[in-house]
Amino acid sequence: MKDLSDYSSLIFDCDGVVLNSNNVKTQAFRKVCTQYSQQATDELIKYHQENGGISRYVKFKYFLDQILPKYSLSKEIPAIEKLLEDYSQEAYSGLLNSSIAKGLKELRKKFTYQKWFIISGGDQSELRQLFEERRLSKFFNGGIFGSPDTKEEIIKREIQESNLTNPILFLGDSRADHLAAKAYGIDFIFLSSWTDFSQYNEYCMHNNIKMLSQLEDLMYLE
Repeated sequence: MKDLSDYSSLIFDCDGVVLNSNNVKTQAFRKVCTQYSQQATDELIKYHQENGGISRYVKFKYFLDQILPKYSLSKEIPAIEKLLEDYSQEAYSGLLNSSIAKGLKELRKKFTYQKWFIISGGDQSELRQLFEERRLSKFFNGGIFGSPDTKEEIIKREIQESNLTNPILFLGDSRADHLAAKAYGIDFIFLSSWTDFSQYNEYCMHNNIKMLSQLEDLMYLE
Protein backbone atom coordinates (compact mmCIF):
# COMPACT_ATOMS: atom_id res chain seq x y z
CA MET A 1 0.00 0.00 0.00
CA LYS A 2 1.22 3.50 -0.88
CA ASP A 3 1.69 6.45 1.42
CA LEU A 4 -1.51 8.49 1.66
CA SER A 5 0.19 11.37 -0.14
CA ASP A 6 0.70 9.19 -3.22
CA TYR A 7 -3.01 8.78 -3.97
CA SER A 8 -4.68 11.16 -6.39
CA SER A 9 -8.24 10.02 -5.49
CA LEU A 10 -9.80 8.99 -2.18
CA ILE A 11 -13.18 7.25 -2.00
CA PHE A 12 -15.09 7.45 1.27
CA ASP A 13 -18.13 5.44 2.23
CA CYS A 14 -20.58 7.55 4.24
CA ASP A 15 -22.21 5.50 7.01
CA GLY A 16 -19.64 4.20 9.47
CA VAL A 17 -16.81 6.13 7.84
CA VAL A 18 -17.65 9.83 7.57
CA LEU A 19 -20.74 9.67 9.81
CA ASN A 20 -21.44 7.47 12.81
CA SER A 21 -24.79 6.54 11.31
CA ASN A 22 -24.98 2.78 10.92
CA ASN A 23 -27.20 2.45 13.97
CA VAL A 24 -29.45 5.24 12.65
CA LYS A 25 -30.07 3.21 9.50
CA THR A 26 -30.65 0.00 11.47
CA GLN A 27 -33.24 1.63 13.72
CA ALA A 28 -34.98 3.19 10.71
CA PHE A 29 -35.33 -0.25 9.08
CA ARG A 30 -36.67 -1.67 12.34
CA LYS A 31 -39.22 1.07 12.91
CA VAL A 32 -40.55 1.00 9.37
CA CYS A 33 -40.96 -2.77 9.17
CA THR A 34 -41.93 -3.91 12.67
CA GLN A 35 -45.61 -3.17 11.96
CA TYR A 36 -45.65 -5.98 9.39
CA SER A 37 -44.03 -8.78 11.41
CA GLN A 38 -41.52 -8.84 14.26
CA GLN A 39 -39.94 -12.04 12.98
CA ALA A 40 -39.69 -10.63 9.47
CA THR A 41 -38.19 -7.41 10.82
CA ASP A 42 -35.54 -9.30 12.79
CA GLU A 43 -34.60 -11.19 9.65
CA LEU A 44 -34.37 -7.97 7.65
CA ILE A 45 -32.11 -6.40 10.29
CA LYS A 46 -29.82 -9.41 10.12
CA TYR A 47 -29.72 -9.18 6.33
CA HIS A 48 -29.10 -5.43 6.52
CA GLN A 49 -26.18 -5.78 8.93
CA GLU A 50 -24.62 -8.65 7.01
CA ASN A 51 -24.84 -6.65 3.79
CA GLY A 52 -23.66 -3.20 4.79
CA GLY A 53 -23.00 -0.80 1.95
CA ILE A 54 -25.80 -2.18 -0.23
CA SER A 55 -28.64 0.19 -1.07
CA ARG A 56 -31.99 0.32 0.70
CA TYR A 57 -33.66 -0.49 -2.65
CA VAL A 58 -32.01 -3.92 -2.69
CA LYS A 59 -32.74 -4.55 0.99
CA PHE A 60 -36.42 -3.66 0.79
CA LYS A 61 -36.83 -5.73 -2.37
CA TYR A 62 -35.31 -8.68 -0.52
CA PHE A 63 -37.64 -7.99 2.40
CA LEU A 64 -40.71 -8.03 0.17
CA ASP A 65 -39.69 -10.92 -2.10
CA GLN A 66 -37.84 -13.26 0.25
CA ILE A 67 -38.73 -12.48 3.86
CA LEU A 68 -42.35 -11.39 4.18
CA PRO A 69 -43.81 -14.29 2.17
CA LYS A 70 -42.43 -16.74 4.77
CA TYR A 71 -44.60 -15.32 7.56
CA SER A 72 -48.33 -15.12 8.07
CA LEU A 73 -49.29 -11.49 7.78
CA SER A 74 -52.00 -9.53 9.49
CA LYS A 75 -51.44 -6.63 7.11
CA GLU A 76 -51.30 -6.33 3.36
CA ILE A 77 -47.81 -6.48 1.89
CA PRO A 78 -46.71 -2.86 1.40
CA ALA A 79 -45.51 -1.26 -1.79
CA ILE A 80 -41.76 -0.74 -1.93
CA GLU A 81 -42.30 2.96 -2.62
CA LYS A 82 -44.10 3.31 0.72
CA LEU A 83 -41.30 1.55 2.60
CA LEU A 84 -38.67 3.74 0.93
CA GLU A 85 -40.58 6.92 1.76
CA ASP A 86 -41.12 5.95 5.41
CA TYR A 87 -37.51 4.82 5.77
CA SER A 88 -36.15 8.07 4.37
CA GLN A 89 -38.22 10.12 6.81
CA GLU A 90 -37.13 7.98 9.77
CA ALA A 91 -33.44 7.99 8.88
CA TYR A 92 -32.89 11.57 7.79
CA SER A 93 -33.27 13.30 11.16
CA GLY A 94 -30.85 10.84 12.68
CA LEU A 95 -28.35 11.48 9.90
CA LEU A 96 -28.54 15.19 10.58
CA ASN A 97 -27.41 14.54 14.15
CA SER A 98 -24.88 11.73 13.66
CA SER A 99 -21.35 12.55 14.77
CA ILE A 100 -18.79 13.37 12.09
CA ALA A 101 -15.49 11.51 11.94
CA LYS A 102 -12.66 13.26 13.73
CA GLY A 103 -9.78 14.32 11.56
CA LEU A 104 -11.79 14.90 8.39
CA LYS A 105 -11.12 18.63 8.28
CA GLU A 106 -7.44 18.20 9.14
CA LEU A 107 -6.96 15.56 6.44
CA ARG A 108 -8.59 17.78 3.83
CA LYS A 109 -6.29 20.67 4.74
CA LYS A 110 -3.24 18.42 4.55
CA PHE A 111 -4.12 16.81 1.21
CA THR A 112 -5.63 19.70 -0.73
CA TYR A 113 -4.53 18.37 -4.13
CA GLN A 114 -6.47 15.10 -3.92
CA LYS A 115 -9.92 14.45 -5.32
CA TRP A 116 -12.27 13.18 -2.62
CA PHE A 117 -15.44 11.22 -3.37
CA ILE A 118 -18.39 9.92 -1.39
CA ILE A 119 -19.54 6.62 -2.92
CA SER A 120 -22.28 5.21 -0.72
CA GLY A 121 -25.17 2.79 -0.69
CA GLY A 122 -27.35 5.67 0.52
CA ASP A 123 -29.78 7.48 -1.74
CA GLN A 124 -27.82 9.94 -3.88
CA SER A 125 -30.19 12.92 -3.72
CA GLU A 126 -30.59 12.45 0.03
CA LEU A 127 -26.82 12.27 0.49
CA ARG A 128 -26.23 15.47 -1.44
CA GLN A 129 -28.89 17.32 0.55
CA LEU A 130 -27.52 15.95 3.82
CA PHE A 131 -23.93 16.92 3.04
CA GLU A 132 -25.04 20.42 2.08
CA GLU A 133 -26.98 20.84 5.31
CA ARG A 134 -24.07 19.55 7.37
CA ARG A 135 -21.55 21.68 5.44
CA LEU A 136 -19.55 18.67 4.34
CA SER A 137 -19.95 18.97 0.57
CA LYS A 138 -16.95 21.29 0.29
CA PHE A 139 -14.61 18.44 1.25
CA PHE A 140 -15.72 16.13 -1.56
CA ASN A 141 -14.59 17.89 -4.72
CA GLY A 142 -14.83 14.71 -6.78
CA GLY A 143 -18.54 14.32 -6.14
CA ILE A 144 -21.12 12.71 -3.86
CA PHE A 145 -22.66 9.56 -5.33
CA GLY A 146 -25.12 6.93 -4.16
CA SER A 147 -27.98 4.61 -5.05
CA PRO A 148 -29.87 3.56 -7.01
CA ASP A 149 -26.57 3.00 -8.88
CA THR A 150 -24.34 0.41 -7.22
CA LYS A 151 -20.86 1.30 -5.99
CA GLU A 152 -19.34 -0.75 -8.80
CA GLU A 153 -21.42 1.11 -11.39
CA ILE A 154 -20.43 4.48 -9.93
CA ILE A 155 -16.73 3.64 -9.83
CA LYS A 156 -16.76 2.33 -13.40
CA ARG A 157 -18.55 5.41 -14.69
CA GLU A 158 -16.34 7.91 -12.88
CA ILE A 159 -13.17 6.15 -14.07
CA GLN A 160 -14.44 6.11 -17.66
CA GLU A 161 -15.23 9.83 -17.43
CA SER A 162 -11.71 10.50 -16.06
CA ASN A 163 -13.15 12.01 -12.90
CA LEU A 164 -11.82 9.24 -10.67
CA THR A 165 -8.11 8.85 -11.43
CA ASN A 166 -5.44 6.41 -10.29
CA PRO A 167 -3.92 5.75 -7.88
CA ILE A 168 -7.09 5.39 -5.78
CA LEU A 169 -7.74 4.48 -2.15
CA PHE A 170 -11.17 3.35 -0.86
CA LEU A 171 -12.00 3.84 2.83
CA GLY A 172 -14.91 1.63 3.88
CA ASP A 173 -16.49 -0.36 6.68
CA SER A 174 -18.23 -3.24 4.92
CA ARG A 175 -17.69 -6.30 2.78
CA ALA A 176 -19.47 -4.54 -0.08
CA ASP A 177 -17.01 -1.65 0.08
CA HIS A 178 -14.07 -4.03 -0.15
CA LEU A 179 -15.58 -5.99 -3.04
CA ALA A 180 -16.29 -2.79 -4.97
CA ALA A 181 -12.66 -1.71 -4.51
CA LYS A 182 -11.33 -5.16 -5.40
CA ALA A 183 -13.36 -5.25 -8.63
CA TYR A 184 -11.29 -2.34 -9.95
CA GLY A 185 -7.93 -3.08 -8.33
CA ILE A 186 -8.33 -0.19 -5.89
CA ASP A 187 -6.40 -0.14 -2.60
CA PHE A 188 -8.65 -0.52 0.43
CA ILE A 189 -8.57 0.25 4.15
CA PHE A 190 -11.22 -1.06 6.52
CA LEU A 191 -12.34 1.35 9.27
CA SER A 192 -13.62 -0.68 12.19
CA SER A 193 -14.78 1.68 14.94
CA TRP A 194 -18.32 2.27 13.66
CA THR A 195 -18.90 -0.81 11.50
CA ASP A 196 -21.84 -3.11 12.12
CA PHE A 197 -20.18 -5.96 10.19
CA SER A 198 -19.73 -8.36 13.10
CA GLN A 199 -17.24 -10.61 11.31
CA TYR A 200 -15.00 -7.85 10.02
CA ASN A 201 -11.90 -9.00 11.89
CA GLU A 202 -11.90 -12.50 10.41
CA TYR A 203 -12.85 -11.11 6.99
CA CYS A 204 -10.01 -8.60 6.97
CA MET A 205 -7.44 -11.11 8.20
CA HIS A 206 -8.54 -13.68 5.60
CA ASN A 207 -8.32 -11.10 2.80
CA ASN A 208 -5.17 -9.39 4.07
CA ILE A 209 -6.95 -6.04 4.43
CA LYS A 210 -5.36 -3.20 6.33
CA MET A 211 -7.50 -2.08 9.29
CA LEU A 212 -7.68 1.24 11.11
CA SER A 213 -10.10 2.40 13.76
CA GLN A 214 -11.24 5.77 12.36
CA LEU A 215 -10.36 8.34 9.73
CA GLU A 216 -8.13 10.34 12.06
CA ASP A 217 -5.72 7.38 12.15
CA LEU A 218 -4.84 8.17 8.53
CA MET A 219 -2.89 11.17 9.82
CA TYR A 220 -0.30 8.78 11.21
CA LEU A 221 0.19 6.57 8.15
CA GLU A 222 3.00 8.61 6.65
